[in-house]
Amino acid sequence: MGSRGSKVQEVAAPAATRGWRAALVEMVLILSLYVVYSGSRMFASDALRPAQKRAAELLDIESTLHLSWEGAINQLFTVSRGLSLFGSFWYATAHYLVTAIVLLWLYRRGPAIYGPARLALVISTIIALVAYLLLPTAPPRLFGGYADVLALTSGDGWWGGDASAPKGLGGLTNQLAAFPSLHAGWALWVALVLQRHAPDNRKGRWMRLGGWAHAFITGLVVIGTGNHWVADVLIGWLVIWAGFKITSSDRSRQSLQRLAHHVGIGRRPHRRQAGLEEAAVPRGDEPWVEDGDHATVGRRPDQPTGPLRE
Repeated sequence: MGSRGSKVQEVAAPAATRGWRAALVEMVLILSLYVVYSGSRMFASDALRPAQKRAAELLDIESTLHLSWEGAINQLFTVSRGLSLFGSFWYATAHYLVTAIVLLWLYRRGPAIYGPARLALVISTIIALVAYLLLPTAPPRLFGGYADVLALTSGDGWWGGDASAPKGLGGLTNQLAAFPSLHAGWALWVALVLQRHAPDNRKGRWMRLGGWAHAFITGLVVIGTGNHWVADVLIGWLVIWAGFKITSSDRSRQSLQRLAHHVGIGRRPHRRQAGLEEAAVPRGDEPWVEDGDHATVGRRPDQPTGPLRE
């Protein structure tokens, strides 16, 4: 019995080691995805005026479709101190925390569930990153006429006036990465994977309800805080749908899995510089500078007074 027990321990030890290594690889993969997400600012144009013009075109489309609800929602968050604080805390926290918790929960469910869900998230995020590089778009808070709720409440939290970046780290975020909204997209991803994989019991029903509430609240918050347009939310949801659609195809999934295996990802999932005529988004805490039509967007206490249209 003693020798048999020692053999079992000898087999279990390498298996446990492989499990920890696989978990570490997954953690590195997700962190790398986030680093690429945040680092897209290094490659994307930071010229503000073209991004504002693109936002104006987006707003025109929304108006035609009767979807331009940003003003009313943003005003609601601005006049209510409690709603402003709630929206700021939610925007700066839930996007990262809830997604990480659900990823961990899926990982513990096993590779058959975790693998496709993770792949859908990765593919969707890559699609969004390509859009950030090709279509830098000003969010409402950098467009004019909308309040920057996170900036207004920055004295009550760890975030600053540069999206959801912590104070002093505004230079690490791409402030023109508004179209599509990954905040809204990742929240819908949470709702979809919980809808598919939550257990069929009372606890599972609450998990599903919580997932859909998370997606709805996040969509409302990103608009209300002045960080995204309604179209950003809708396209963010569409991107997530596309990610699931791509990974649901057997041929696409097998090709992606072979590519991931070839580059060493997911093995054993368990065991522009701005020109003189253009404005630039600041890198962190920079002063507000104005020189005729050549304004650099920086930190100042008052909000823009009206939309920029030429």
